[in-house]
Amino acid sequence: MNRAELVDAVAKLTEQPKSEVTRTLSALIHAVTGALSKGDKVTLVGFGTFERRQRKARTGRNPRTLAPLKIAAAKVPAFRAGKELKDIVNGRSKQPSLVIQKPKTEKPAKKAAAKAPKKAVKPAAKKVKKGGKKR
Repeated sequence: MNRAELVDAVAKLTEQPKSEVTRTLSALIHAVTGALSKGDKVTLVGFGTFERRQRKARTGRNPRTLAPLKIAAAKVPAFRAGKELKDIVNGRSKQPSLVIQKPKTEKPAKKAAAKAPKKAVKPAAKKVKKGGKKR
């Protein structure tokens, strides 16, 4: 599964637009990358742990000439799968069904200041014309 297929699958499961899922996935990757560059671990309980490991310097060989060459020490990202993920992949347990709670729709706030309280309207009194007959 590549990134586009992952976005499609998540968008279908969450019923969100692909653009929103793409932004969320990019933010997740950005946050994990930033944490690893600082040396922090990112643990997602049940899924696994992303961490930075130190690889020692070593001597390797050029595959064409078989000449030895020095490989410098490096910091490398690593992922260690969690127990739940391992059990699902090995078939020891089934993946639980996904339950996503829909966000509660907020009711728009009533504008109390916009509407003035209504005053009781008195019926208009009948006017009497001058010099005419009274009713």
